[in-house]
Amino acid sequence: MAEIVLNAEKREKSTQSVLNELRKNGYVPGTFYSKEKEAFSFAAHNVDVNRFVFTSETNIINLKINDDKEELRGIIKDVQFDPITDKVTHIDILGLTAGQTLQLEIPVTLTGDAVGVKEGGSVQQSTHKLDVECLPRHIPEQIEIDVTDLSIGDSIHVKDLNLENVKILNAETVMLVSVIAPRAIEEPEETLEDEILADEPAEPEVIGKGKSEDENEGDQ
Repeated sequence: MAEIVLNAEKREKSTQSVLNELRKNGYVPGTFYSKEKEAFSFAAHNVDVNRFVFTSETNIINLKINDDKEELRGIIKDVQFDPITDKVTHIDILGLTAGQTLQLEIPVTLTGDAVGVKEGGSVQQSTHKLDVECLPRHIPEQIEIDVTDLSIGDSIHVKDLNLENVKILNAETVMLVSVIAPRAIEEPEETLEDEILADEPAEPEVIGKGKSEDENEGDQ
């Protein structure tokens, strides 16, 4: 698993106006907490924070406070976003403790080209994240699922996975990915106007009438 250094400054608990000023100046407030160390607040530049927030992989954060030589290892436990701008407004980092298992979400990614796609089907991923429990040293960046051998109608569930040193907390019946058959081509629906026109009787054909013999004589 990749490890990222996050330089930050320790800060005292602040009012909402102070926090807003921090964000305005390009910083993200955060909180670090663990079983071995008293929780404290910090602020880090949003560019550094975005590197590990906007990614599909799980990373270990090495939090470095005020140029201190000690780095506090942890993982992102919670991220808050601005509902309008989608900018990060706060992060929580959970410190790692040796020998202590963690429960966290790991992204699910697909690899390979399914046989069923060549048969005309399409791959449908039903689950994009899984809840797992493991020791810090066994945290996977992502869970990869090979779909190469899947034909139309085949699927993979949680029970089909075998991850070493990682326990999946989701139900075994949860579907992860499947290959579905192509949809049948639907006939265009008949509109109400089409139905009305179909029910109307056909107009009688007008046939020209020839002149009688008397009419012919009168013309002469």
